[in-house]
Amino acid sequence: MSEAATERPMLTSETAFDAAAVARVVEAAFGPGRYAKTAERLREGSAPQCGFVMRTAAGVVGSVRLWPIWIGETPATFLGPIAVDKAWREAGLGASLVEACVDWAREQGLPGVLLVGDPPYFGRFGFARTAGISLPGPVDPARLLWLSLGGTQPAGSVLQR
Repeated sequence: MSEAATERPMLTSETAFDAAAVARVVEAAFGPGRYAKTAERLREGSAPQCGFVMRTAAGVVGSVRLWPIWIGETPATFLGPIAVDKAWREAGLGASLVEACVDWAREQGLPGVLLVGDPPYFGRFGFARTAGISLPGPVDPARLLWLSLGGTQPAGSVLQR
């Protein structure tokens, strides 16, 4: 975190000009193995609803996107991937990115946010294990998490919207 001592990254909306930098941050965080994951199937061929980046003067050091999905008959959003440059992982950037997504989804009036992730990390934001939601491929049910934004939890198969 060499830059962290002198510059706190700024949270901004992702722009079209950020695409290559976001791809580099995600690739460094997850590697090519991410393409085999079920979550990637939900994103494949779709366009994100929105994205946020953490940026320094040197460029993008963190990113996250939200993707439009249906859960049964209910429109919702799917968070991921969330990635932070290794040098910045202990600086709280991931939390800022998650909070920005939750705020955005709430402002849009969506019933909640779905993700595949670590319960201890995402639990602090209110995400919890879910039942009754199925993804189009294998996923560890303990890592399928839902954050209700005031509505009831939908049930059913998850599809791209």
